[in-house]
Amino acid sequence: MIKAEIREKEWLEGVYERICTKMLSTAGRNRHTLPYTAKDGVFNDLSRKDPCWWTNGFWGGILWQLYHATKNEMYREMAEEVEDKLDQCLMDHRGMDHDSGFRWLPTSVVNYRLTGNEKSYNRARLAADNMAGRYNPAGRFIRAWNDWGEEKKTGWAIIDCMMNLPLLYWAHEQTGDPRYLRIATDHADTAMKYFIRPDGSAKHIVEFNPETGEYIRSYGGQGYAHGSSWTRGQAWALYGFTLSYIHTKNPEYLACAKRVANYFLANIPDTGLIPVDFRQPEDCALEDSTAAAIASCGLLEISGCLEGRERSLYRDAAVTLLYTLDTKRCDWDEGRDSIVQKCTAAFHDAEHEFPIIYGDYYFIEAIWKLTGHEIFIW
Repeated sequence: MIKAEIREKEWLEGVYERICTKMLSTAGRNRHTLPYTAKDGVFNDLSRKDPCWWTNGFWGGILWQLYHATKNEMYREMAEEVEDKLDQCLMDHRGMDHDSGFRWLPTSVVNYRLTGNEKSYNRARLAADNMAGRYNPAGRFIRAWNDWGEEKKTGWAIIDCMMNLPLLYWAHEQTGDPRYLRIATDHADTAMKYFIRPDGSAKHIVEFNPETGEYIRSYGGQGYAHGSSWTRGQAWALYGFTLSYIHTKNPEYLACAKRVANYFLANIPDTGLIPVDFRQPEDCALEDSTAAAIASCGLLEISGCLEGRERSLYRDAAVTLLYTLDTKRCDWDEGRDSIVQKCTAAFHDAEHEFPIIYGDYYFIEAIWKLTGHEIFIW
């Protein structure tokens, strides 16, 4: 797609500048908010409606990435306000689930890394301890969700949790307590065994017997159907197993990440645009741009773990995905809040193809990786 090195460099510099320019306007319009999606170019705000929503850390992550790159104090102040808002969740057991990594890695952990803020350290430790408390020793997995009404999910685990494990790796690095590491690697081992199929495709939800740990069944979850291949789940697995390799150096995790990545790359349509599910009906054109952005970050991290031709293969694939997003699915109008368009939360939802905050976050993270501006969050 971008053959000459000088053209890639110019393109990346251009995207970086467009992000900085657009986000300066967007941030100025969205002080004191927790955005999740946008309608007619305007971010919504979950501060009061749903302060415990699982995506509420990504706006803070965007702000910290911008602060790290530009040193604009507005971004730091806004990111710290996001962290304050998340205290509502930290003190509500009904709002706590396995997504503690998504909420407190891009907020409290980053704040502590950059500033040494002890209050942030305390928040991150509380979040890590809560996540560790969801560990089921019988099945060696971390429970995903809480029970909803009469629906019991005590034995449910989901592939998304691979991206939350770095909160436990961080806690282990900070304390030396081996329990954090054991819980994280137990879950990764279980996910590798029960979630990843031989062809590299990933299941979204797996149910275990919470008393015995016995595998019961899998569910289609947010994908098209049971046995299908939800693309964002593929991206979570691709990036998540790579992160477990980075933190543990267990070569099995890298091999698993590569298998998932190879499956992902082999199934990208000729358009370069990622569907909601790689196995959705042929006459269905629904897209999920978040899967492309997340997978790009994972591919770049995989490439950093390799050498030679393999290194170039995964890096070039990430650049192609990002270039496609930039040229076909990004809104660079400074008067509109979101960047990445045509994101989908779940195949069977009533609404599809709208902006979602983590689409913007991972797109920015990937561009920051390539331009050297990233603060590594995971």
